[in-house]
Amino acid sequence: MAAALGLDEVAGRLPADLLIAVDTGGAALDASTVAVSDVHHDSRRVVPGSLFACLVGAHHDGHDHAAEALERGAVALLVERRLAVDVPQIVVTDARTAMAHAARTVHGDPATRLLMVGITGTNGKTTVAHLLGHVLASAGHDVEVIGTLSGPRTTPESTDLHRGLARSVEEGRTAVVMEVSSHALTLDRVLGIRFDLSVFTNLGRDHLDLHGSTEEYFRAKAQLFAADACQRALVNSDDLHGRLLLDGAAVPTLAFSADEASEVAVGVTETAFVWRSQSVRLPMGGAVNMQNAIAALDAADLLGVDPAVSASALADCPPAPGRFEPVVGADGESPVVVVDYAHTPDALTRLIEGAREAAPGARCTVVIGCGGGRDREKRPEMGRAALLADAVVLTSDNPRGEAPEDILSDMLSGMTEGERAGVVVEVDRAEAIGRAIRAAGPGEMVLIAGKGHETTQERNGEIHHFDDREVARAVLGVDR
Repeated sequence: MAAALGLDEVAGRLPADLLIAVDTGGAALDASTVAVSDVHHDSRRVVPGSLFACLVGAHHDGHDHAAEALERGAVALLVERRLAVDVPQIVVTDARTAMAHAARTVHGDPATRLLMVGITGTNGKTTVAHLLGHVLASAGHDVEVIGTLSGPRTTPESTDLHRGLARSVEEGRTAVVMEVSSHALTLDRVLGIRFDLSVFTNLGRDHLDLHGSTEEYFRAKAQLFAADACQRALVNSDDLHGRLLLDGAAVPTLAFSADEASEVAVGVTETAFVWRSQSVRLPMGGAVNMQNAIAALDAADLLGVDPAVSASALADCPPAPGRFEPVVGADGESPVVVVDYAHTPDALTRLIEGAREAAPGARCTVVIGCGGGRDREKRPEMGRAALLADAVVLTSDNPRGEAPEDILSDMLSGMTEGERAGVVVEVDRAEAIGRAIRAAGPGEMVLIAGKGHETTQERNGEIHHFDDREVARAVLGVDR
């Protein structure tokens, strides 16, 4: 890790409009002698030598945890108001923004020593990052992929992110491909990083509990395409908001499109197409993954990877967990079961349409729920989207603190009385999956949507082990 910096140097690199004062606590103490070697925002994780950032959130005020941080070895505080403790304090107008700058400074601005790719959008971020990471590795890079599959947050908090990037540099990695969520952009988690390439997949309805409107949601995403956030960009011209980014581009911006593919053959476990005269075979089914692959291929091309190398690399890329992931029965008499992370109306629509394209003529059943404590207005839309399938089983997702029955009622409100009559409602997710699979005949499709790769379910504040794939395998009588 980078050598410790003096507190005065950390404060001196903050933007002038953030810094109010550096208070040494009234003692005859030179701020340059206070050595800061790390930055933390969680008092429980503070290590000796840390600067502790006191963040003010909706439910907790970090200033209330300063004493615990000091007990654990914090040498200074980053605060929005002076505290009555005799320790050095950097007083700022916005602790969260200042924390991002401080973390970048303390860890030696590690992003500047890596090839950095940021991927944002409502759907497809995880798969594009997964595919692009594999292609770059095949081209000789030592790559780290950061996102939904690598940690509890899609995009780590700035303190964890810069610490992790510094570790990547230390370990000899040369490139980082990361998902950048709208939360991360709104909450300054990637502030100060200028990506070599930013990629936009699409925009649908999601996270309006945070952003309030689609316009604000898009505005958050668009931050990744500002001149101070990236050097160049790649956007999906098949998406309205991708075209808006093209029209208002602040950096050199190119488009990708599904139209780049020809001779397309989509199956449940494999997709094949021709791209730039290269034959591409992707060991992932579903038409949506073809477009995700094109995004990864075009991104790799912009980063200097030979198209032939990229196309060859995708052939041996392991499937992204929980993204159109098939669960195959022990014999040929079972339905075709697919587990997918689709948890937005757009994603669910594309999942069902993709399943029909992968298995033409097959009857399709979808098992879907909505998470508790999140955007309630999305639930009726999810219910309506589910009706694209031939049969619908509504069930629990992560109810969190809400009554599952209330969530399901919200989903049902998106359907007419006649449409509701044909819908199965089963609160218990394992039972719902079992009912759907047992009711499906050989060759029929059962789509288990919403949780994808997740291996837990949150109910009433408790986390329980739950994996859609395990449940499906058990119903199908498959060990693995």
